[in-house]
Order: sequence, then C-alpha cells, then structure tokens
Amino acid sequence: MIEFSLFLALVVALGWPLGHYLAAVMRGAPMRSDRLFGWLERPLYALLGTRPEIGMGWRGYAGAFLLSNLLLALVVWTLFMTQAWLPLNPDGVPNMRWDLALHTMVSFLTNTNQQHYSGQAQLSYLSQMTGIVGLQVVTPVMGLAVVVATLRCLFGGRQAQTAQRPEGEALAIDVGNFWADVVRATLRFVLPLCLVLSLLLTWQGVPATLAAGPVASPVDATAEFREQKIPLGPVAPMVAIKQLGSNGGGWYGPNSTVALENPTPLSNFLQLLAIALIPVSIIFMIGPFTGRRRFGAMVFGTMLAMSVISTGLSLWSEAYSGSAQDIALMEGKEVRLGAEASALWAATTTQINNGSVNLMLDSAAPLTGLVAMSNMLINAIWGGVGCGLQQFIVYLLLGVFIAGLMTGRTPELFGRKIEAPEVKLLAVLVLWQPLVILGFTAVTLAVPGLAGNSNPGFHGISQVFYEYVSAFANNGSGFEGLGDATPWWNLSTAFVLAAGRYPALLIPLAIAAMLARKRRAPESAGSLQVETPTFALTLTGIVVILTLLQFMPVLVLGPVADHLALTQLLAR
Repeated sequence: MIEFSLFLALVVALGWPLGHYLAAVMRGAPMRSDRLFGWLERPLYALLGTRPEIGMGWRGYAGAFLLSNLLLALVVWTLFMTQAWLPLNPDGVPNMRWDLALHTMVSFLTNTNQQHYSGQAQLSYLSQMTGIVGLQVVTPVMGLAVVVATLRCLFGGRQAQTAQRPEGEALAIDVGNFWADVVRATLRFVLPLCLVLSLLLTWQGVPATLAAGPVASPVDATAEFREQKIPLGPVAPMVAIKQLGSNGGGWYGPNSTVALENPTPLSNFLQLLAIALIPVSIIFMIGPFTGRRRFGAMVFGTMLAMSVISTGLSLWSEAYSGSAQDIALMEGKEVRLGAEASALWAATTTQINNGSVNLMLDSAAPLTGLVAMSNMLINAIWGGVGCGLQQFIVYLLLGVFIAGLMTGRTPELFGRKIEAPEVKLLAVLVLWQPLVILGFTAVTLAVPGLAGNSNPGFHGISQVFYEYVSAFANNGSGFEGLGDATPWWNLSTAFVLAAGRYPALLIPLAIAAMLARKRRAPESAGSLQVETPTFALTLTGIVVILTLLQFMPVLVLGPVADHLALTQLLAR
C-alpha cells in the first residue's frame, strides 16, 4: 500500500498540470509553443489537405476517423505480410501468415496490442518501428480526439457552417477538426512524453539499438542447443509509447517480465507511472476544457473510488495467496519484482486499457484474475487514452436516464433532454458487450479443439473468457495457456477487437451530437444535479449492476469456482 500511495500521489501531481496543458492543446488556442511546433504542423496539414481552423460535423469527424483507420489497416497488414523482403531485418524474420498478420494489425489499430505472435521473433525491426510503434502512437491519439469531439458537443458544440456543406444547407454542430486534433495532440503532448520516458528507460538499461542481437552460449548447453541468440533492437522507444499510450504490447513475448524490457525496480515503477499518466491527465483536462470543474471533480472522484477498491482487492488477493501455507500458488509468479508489485501492476493495467504485464496472469491468484476481468468489463476505471472517458460518458447518460425515472423527473443532462432515440443507442451498447463476449466464449468452449486451452477445469473457462473480455475492452492482456495463434483465435478475436473499439467510440459521439442539436433548457432547482457525491454513488452502483451482474454466471463458473476449488485443495 505504500508503493500504491506513492504511485497515486505522483500520478495526481503530474497529471494535474499535464491535464491543464492538454486542455490548452485541444482547444487550439494560441500558445507560446506555436513557434516550436508550427513548422512541423503546417506541412502535415498541407499533406493531409486540411485547414485546422475549419471544423467538421460529427459525421465528417467520424468519417475522417474511419477513413484514416482503413488506410492504416491496409498499409500495416501489407507490411507484416512482406517484411521478409523489406529492409531493417538483420535477423531474417520471415513474412507473417495472413490471418496472424490480420489479427496483429487489427489489434494494434484498435489500441489493444493483443499479441498472438511471439514478440520480437516474428517481427522485423521495420515492422516493429513503423507498423507497431506507428500505430501505438497514432491510435490512442485518435481515441483522444473522438472523446474531445464528444465533449465539445456536450459542453459547447456551436452551430457553425462547416466546409463540407454547400451554401444554404442546414447548419451542423462543429465538433472540431479531426486531423488538427490528432496532429496537435501527437506532436505537442504524446511524443515529448515518449522522448522523456524513452531516455529514462535507456538510462535504466533497456536496449535502444538497430544492431542485430548477440549470440551467447548458455550454461546448460547441449549438443543440439549450443548457442542462443539474444534479441535486441530499439526497445526503449517502443516500451515508452507502449505504456504512455495505453497500448501494452511488448517488444518481447513475455512483455515487462523480461529483464531487458524491465530491468530494475525503478524502471518497473517508471513504467507503472507511465501507464496511468495520460488517462489521469485526460480526466484533469475535463474541468479547464469544458469550464465545468465540478463535473471534472465528480468524474475523478468516481474513478478514484473504483480504482482504490479494485487495487486493494488485487493486493489483498496476491498477499493472501503468497503466504507460507499457500506456497503452491507461487508457481509461475514473478519473484524478481515481488508479488505486491505484480499485483499493483495487474490492477493498474486492467483499470486502464494498457494490458502490459510484469507477471503471467495465468499464474495469478484466481481472485486477482477476477479483479482484472471486472476492471475490463467496467472499462471506465481511468480507462484507455480517450476510450475510458468515452465509456464513462455512456454510464453517465445511462445514470441520468435511470435516476430521472427513479425521481420522477424528465431525464436531462446539462439542460438537454435524453429521449427515446438516445436511449435506444445506449441500449445497443449495453447489450452489445455481453452478446459478443458471451457468444464467442460459448462457441469456443462448446466446440472441441477450438480453445486449445491448457486447463480443462474452471480455470480453462477463465482462460477463454478472459481472452475475449480483453479483446472487447481493447486491453490486450491475456491469461494465456491458449493455442491462440490458430485461424479461429486470430479471426474471432480480430472481430471482437473491432466490435469493442468502434461502436464504443462513435455511438457516444452520435448521441452527444443529437443532444447538442436540442434546445437547452435553463437549469433550475428541479434539475438533476450530476456534479454531486450522491449522483457519483448512484452512478457507481449503476456501473456495477450493468457490467458485473450480467456476467455473474460466467464469473462464478470461472474465477470464483477456481478459487473455491483451490482453497479446498490447499485445505487438505
């Protein structure tokens, strides 16, 4: 708890000023740094064929988001399937199989980084630096841009004639310029943070080189296995954006458990801090960006309460399972950094859509796995870059609607009525999650040979369920113990990855645009006050009911039953 308290204090201390700076960046107002960044941004705007001062309607904004994703998908998918014939491949890595390349592309395009390939062994330096790291930089910023557009609709979307509409046509809500939002946030916010963290990690011993890896003779060499190639590469820059961008995909297959990727306790703490830094900064951005600081405080307080409860349960679970009488549960645990540091990481990386690991979650205590699954099902305890706040807005709208019905008031959010069209779209999002996750989990478990899991018991259910929950939540972590490089796993999870990303980003934007078009009624004493502790508590209860209770049967059959069976076994 001391480490958690220090971690939380530093995240808040750094996130507060960064949030205010990010608000200024996303407002697009003149800044002192314009002289520094302007000469980089202007050529990019010219290349993209856009003018940053010209806004878009929400449909144009969503279209630009989808178009950019489609173009990136085609380029990166082709890169993975042709990397053997391209430069920067000193280790002679072969081309990726089409289905594995498709899954990898979709995984990184959706800011998930779920890895069915074996780390550095199946990617060239060119694929890592351009395909992987390129998507790790751009895709979180795209999520941030969409949530900023949503906030503009909810708190200040102005009626404006957009450049895309002919003269005389109806006016639309100006939600900003997608290309300008992405460029400004990337150059002025994300990349400078990555540069600082990359240098700090290199100082701690994380490799940063383009040379081929050395060859060593292992101490247990045999006639068949006389030498081992140690893979290196530009690891530090990739690890920096992997953590800061809520990405999570490691250079090495075992991720941050590998000493080359996470060599020291200080590097472990720096990476842990980086995981939460930008998501927390986005929460602190809300107040100065929208002008409603009490609303930002309510969002922060609600997320903080859920985070403390989740982290406390995770730390207790691993401490309980690591006691002397339960020494059997230490199998597969990370002993280099300690069970407590691993439990803190497991809680943080699933509260945030990061997914990196410094222990193998398959070896975590069953209740730790339960906490991790619950975090991802909620998907709004800090959440990913942009995605977490967007999911919180969904809960907010549902909370306002339900609270309005409970109190006999017309559901209104900041003076705008939430009516049948908005509620129908919210219902689609609520039902979409269990339909996709439980549907694919049931098929995979029912058809013999599809799962390829290492455990046929209760833990086997958790392995399969976790994989689809992680994909839908755009988290990327996994219990593993699965034969997940097969065509079934690659194609099914690729669908779930996309199903969890795009509706969750674009439907709230559409709802916010619908609300922004409505006449705003003045708030009165009879209006529902959402910026209060009472509503925050109500909202937390709604989150638990909507996300956890509907998955209760599979959670009982999986991690809860696994915990009870293990407890009974150890009692003998």
